[in-house]
Amino acid sequence: MFDAKLRPLIDPPLNRLGSALARRGVTANAITFLGLALGLAGAAAISVGYFGAGLGLILANRLLDGLDGAVARANGPTVLGGYFDIVADFAFYVSVPLGFGLVDPANTQAALVLVASFVLTGVSFLAYAVIAAERGARTDAHGRKSFFYSTGLAEGGETIAVFIAFALFPAWFVQLAYAYAALCVLTVFQRSALAIVQFSD
Repeated sequence: MFDAKLRPLIDPPLNRLGSALARRGVTANAITFLGLALGLAGAAAISVGYFGAGLGLILANRLLDGLDGAVARANGPTVLGGYFDIVADFAFYVSVPLGFGLVDPANTQAALVLVASFVLTGVSFLAYAVIAAERGARTDAHGRKSFFYSTGLAEGGETIAVFIAFALFPAWFVQLAYAYAALCVLTVFQRSALAIVQFSD
């Protein structure tokens, strides 16, 4: 919901840094995999109760997630890079609820519900992207991407805000997880309604 509005603020400094790294031979894929490793390490830290360390690694993951796109724009985006980026994103997204589910058995059910909502949101996102690509649709609302990014109520910015809240207030994980899972399900309905409008023959 807020991702497109944040792009004009975060893209200029990221693009400058991305251009500098690209000139030094750093690849977008290398940054993607480093970011994934840090994100998974953050989830692992959370799973053993190190919430502060987990939060720091989550933020590092998000910084690198933005930076890999900036390097890709400097070098020229590739289809394979886009594939790695989205797989790494979803691997990271599901790992954080998993970490909270492991650290406290009381969190397990809420974590499972949240992961399930992420799966549904991801499926709707990718299915929309495939059909939009087949129809030649284009959008720059989320910056230059390897494939079509549809807007939704629950996007990357909202997800990271919720992950930060999880780490800062772990005792509220269950309530926050159920609330965000509901928003993710609403996003699926929203995207499905948009698909009916856009893709009906």
